[in-house]
Amino acid sequence: MNILELELLTDSITETELFYTDVIRLKTISKTNSSVSFAAGSTKLTFRSSENLKPVYHFAFDIPNNKLLEAFAWIEKKTEIMEVVPPEKIADFYNWNAKSFYFYDNNGNILEFIARFSLDNASEKPFDGLSILSVSEIGFVTKNVSKFSDEMFKEYGLSVFSKQPKLEKFIVLGTDTGLFILVEENRDWYPTHQKAKSFWTKVVFSNNDKTKEIEILG
Repeated sequence: MNILELELLTDSITETELFYTDVIRLKTISKTNSSVSFAAGSTKLTFRSSENLKPVYHFAFDIPNNKLLEAFAWIEKKTEIMEVVPPEKIADFYNWNAKSFYFYDNNGNILEFIARFSLDNASEKPFDGLSILSVSEIGFVTKNVSKFSDEMFKEYGLSVFSKQPKLEKFIVLGTDTGLFILVEENRDWYPTHQKAKSFWTKVVFSNNDKTKEIEILG
């Protein structure tokens, strides 16, 4: 599975554009008074204007799997990186054969840079914003994770990620190249104590050579 487009809300288009261009150094594709779109590798990442909603999302960017420490140092110069298990700031997902680190954007969204060692995506170029390969994960929040997972399988043919067993309040759908993280409402967004809430989200993704669209109304 691959996430082709991701659309989210922000209460501040101007500050969001500054963060994603100055800190992560994404290229701006287009902007209006009410939206801004960036090229995050192969994914089009769009923020649309909201008012006093204070939307918070959790999503991940894939980076070349030989650039984790270089990316860490690059981001650390620009913003604070979260501790996962203090004092460690790099999470080791050994079941997933991946490592990652986390930081906030200007909206309080929890962003993740993740290196997946099962993928053949190493790069010899110095790390910068153009090194980002895609948006590879987006969190979906629901009151009934198991039911939502079943609905996603029935509607979109999405199956459980082979490297992550199903849990009552946490189910991951997709493949190494694209994942939907299903969590129960009010569960802590890892690695923070931020409670997961559902906000409007739109995703265009490809799966089994078919392009499909999901819109979460919040």
